[in-house]
Amino acid sequence: MNGRLHANENMNKQAILRDFIETVWNQGKIDAIPDFIAAQYHIEHDPGDPWDGQRLDVAGFQNRVAQSRAPVPDQCFDIQALFDSDDSVCMTWLWHGTHLGEIAGIPPSGKTLRMSGATVYRFDGQRISGHWQVADRLGVFQQLQANR
Repeated sequence: MNGRLHANENMNKQAILRDFIETVWNQGKIDAIPDFIAAQYHIEHDPGDPWDGQRLDVAGFQNRVAQSRAPVPDQCFDIQALFDSDDSVCMTWLWHGTHLGEIAGIPPSGKTLRMSGATVYRFDGQRISGHWQVADRLGVFQQLQANR
C-alpha cells in the first residue's frame, strides 16, 4: 500500500484508527483521508447522520468530513476505549467543540457543545471501510436549543 501510514502491513488497527481520528477528525486534514479509508466507505448505521446508509467514495467521504467540521471547526474526539476483533475496532468517545456555524438552522452561539458515543469501524485490510455508530445527537440538539 502507498500512503504514509500504511507502509507496515502489520500495523495495528487500533493505531490506524487513533491516527485517523486525530489527523482527519480532530485536525481536519481532509487531504490525508486517502491514507486511511478504503475506496468505498459504508455508513451502515448512524441515526441522525445525513449520510446514514450511504456508500461513499474517497471524495464523498472528504465532503462529509468538510461539511461535518464546518460548524464546529475545533471539534475534538477524545477516545475513551478501543476494543477490536478480526476486521473491526470499536471506539467509545467523548466529543466537544465550539458552535461557530449554523447547525440545523440554529445560528452560531460560540458555546461549547458536547456529545458521547460509540462507533464500530470496519476494516478492509489496513483501510477503514465503514462504520456503525450510536451518538447522543439528541443531547447536542438540546444544547443548541438552550443556547438560542
